[in-house]
Amino acid sequence: MSSPSDKEFSNVIDWTEAMEQCGDDEEFLMELLSDLRGEIDAQIVKMDEVLKNPINDQSFLLIMRASHVIKGASSNLMCQQLRDGATNLEQTAAGANEIPLEDTAALEAVTEKVKANYAELKTAVDNYHDFLIKTDI
Repeated sequence: MSSPSDKEFSNVIDWTEAMEQCGDDEEFLMELLSDLRGEIDAQIVKMDEVLKNPINDQSFLLIMRASHVIKGASSNLMCQQLRDGATNLEQTAAGANEIPLEDTAALEAVTEKVKANYAELKTAVDNYHDFLIKTDI
């Protein structure tokens, strides 16, 4: 097991800052990080479901909300890569949400951008999961 403060994980979490957020209580931080895993996984399932189905008037709104939840939770725990990926996806989905369903060309283009941002977020989620496994959280 590696120490969570190792540079190997610096793209995943700022351990020092996260510890400060938790009053230097490592056990509490580890519990919060574990809880974050559950929240992230639940939001990813929601987004997977949306992206598997045809786009409708609620699709991008649901992605926007799910990515907003991940952004907020990961920000509080100093998980920069998750926060950045969720922020990018939220912003892209918000823009996509403004496009009328009748504008199929624009909708198709923005849907591809949403899917690309989603793939970036999934990479961040995979890195976060790896971090949790390697640190026995």
